[in-house]
Amino acid sequence: MKRLKALSRNYYIVLTAIFFFWMIFFDSNSLIGVYNVKSKIADLEDQKAYYEEKIVEVRETRDELLTDSEKLEKFAREKYLMKREKEDLYVIQTEE
Repeated sequence: MKRLKALSRNYYIVLTAIFFFWMIFFDSNSLIGVYNVKSKIADLEDQKAYYEEKIVEVRETRDELLTDSEKLEKFAREKYLMKREKEDLYVIQTEE
């Protein structure tokens, strides 16, 4: 009974505790939600860096292929299995 009287006298402390509990666990901007959003942002930034590197690689490859016809022919033969006229192409697949 004394505790209830002490809490009723210090209702600001009780309300502050309830407010912090609510903000930590239940609010839309709770600490758990903020942590999840920050981890998602970090993952997306990693993906962004990966794709920026890939873009640079593809641009370099494209520039090489547009300037050198031998590399273009090699690329077409290896990647798309293209062939010259009167030439046979055999694709050998190995079982792994």
